[in-house]
Amino acid sequence: MANENKRDYYEVLGLQKSASEDEIKKAFRKAAKENHPDLHPGDKEAEARFKEINEAYEVLSDPDKKSRYDQFGFAGVDPNFGAGAGGAYSGGFGDFDLGDIFGNIFGGGFGGSARTRNSPMKGESIRQNVSISFEEAAFGCDKKITFNRVETCPDCGGSGCAPGSSPQTCPDCRGTGTVVTQRQTMFGVMQTQTDCPKCGGRGKIINDPCKKCRGLGNVRRQKSIDFSIPAGIDDGQTVSKRGEGHAGLNGGPNGDLLVSVSVRPHEYFTREGTSVLLTYPISVTQAILGAEVEVPTLDGKVKYTIPEGTQSGTVFRLRGKGIPYLRSQDRRGDQFVTVSVEIPKGLTKEQRELVEKLASSMNEKSPNLKKKKFWEK
Repeated sequence: MANENKRDYYEVLGLQKSASEDEIKKAFRKAAKENHPDLHPGDKEAEARFKEINEAYEVLSDPDKKSRYDQFGFAGVDPNFGAGAGGAYSGGFGDFDLGDIFGNIFGGGFGGSARTRNSPMKGESIRQNVSISFEEAAFGCDKKITFNRVETCPDCGGSGCAPGSSPQTCPDCRGTGTVVTQRQTMFGVMQTQTDCPKCGGRGKIINDPCKKCRGLGNVRRQKSIDFSIPAGIDDGQTVSKRGEGHAGLNGGPNGDLLVSVSVRPHEYFTREGTSVLLTYPISVTQAILGAEVEVPTLDGKVKYTIPEGTQSGTVFRLRGKGIPYLRSQDRRGDQFVTVSVEIPKGLTKEQRELVEKLASSMNEKSPNLKKKKFWEK
C-alpha cells in the first residue's frame, strides 16, 4: 500500500494522538477482534482491515516508532520510503531472507540503496477538512486553515548537522549504505547484502547533530494560511494548494495541502449539480386566483407571478439563479421552484359557508357523486 493511500494510524484504531499506551492496546484488541479473518471467512475487506490494524498497532505500540511517526508521518517509520520490498522465509532449512538471495543472484537488492535513500523525495501531503455554508459554496470564500506540518530545520538546512559541521562517510560501509556478510545455508556459503547497521543504510553518520532538530533535519511547526474556496464547490470535493504540505527529504519538494469541503445544509435550498431547488408554499386563493409573490434566491428575493389555476407540484424555473459552474465562473445554473398549495385547517363557520358557496357555484354540490363518477371511469 503506497503511503499516500494509507489511512492515518490513529484513525485506523479510532484514537487521538494523545492516547496512552493502555488506550492504544485496548483499541487494538477491540478492532482486531471485530475484524479477525476467522469471524469473516472469505471477506477480503475484513482481511485487509485486519492487516491495516496490525500495521498501525506495530507502530503505535513502539515508543520509538510512535515518536517518529508523530513527527514525520509514514516517512518516519518506513525505512525504505517505499523503495522496494522483501520477505523472510521460514522453512525446514532455517530462516533466510529471500531478498538477500535474489539480491545476490541478480546483483541488486530488495532494501534500496544509499543512493536511493539519499535521493530527493517529495514530502507527504496534508489533508484537512473545512466546513462552509451553502452560500459560501455557491459564491466561493476565503478561509484561514491552521495545521501542523514538518518543515526543513532552519538551523541546519535539513542536513541534521550542527552549524559548522557536516555528515561523515560511514566507516563500516564506506558510504555505500550496505554491508556484505556470509552465511552457511543448504546451498553452501552465500553472500548476503544488507543495510549497514551503523548508518541505517544512508552511508553517512552525523557526529555532531543539530540541537534544534536533534539530527533529524526537520522540525514540526504550526502553520496558518489563507485558503481560497472556489465558487461552485460541492460537498465532499477537495481543493489543493501545491507546496504547502510536509517538507521533502534530501532537498525534495514539499507535499501539497489537500482541503476537503463539507457544505452545511441550507434552511430552504437544496442542490443538484448547478441547480438550486426550492419548495415554495402558496395559499389556496393564490393558487386559484393567481398572485405576485416574492421568491427567495441566492441573490435575494425576486418577484414572480403565479398564474391563476396553478396546481400543487407545479415547477417553474428562474434562469441564472443557480450555482456557478466550477470551471466556468461566468455561467450559472437555474433555480427550480416547486409550488406547494397549503390547504387551510380549522375553518370558521363563515369561512366554511363561503367555501360551500364556491363549491355550489362550481356545480360541486354532491362531492360523493363526483367521486363515484370518477371511480366509474
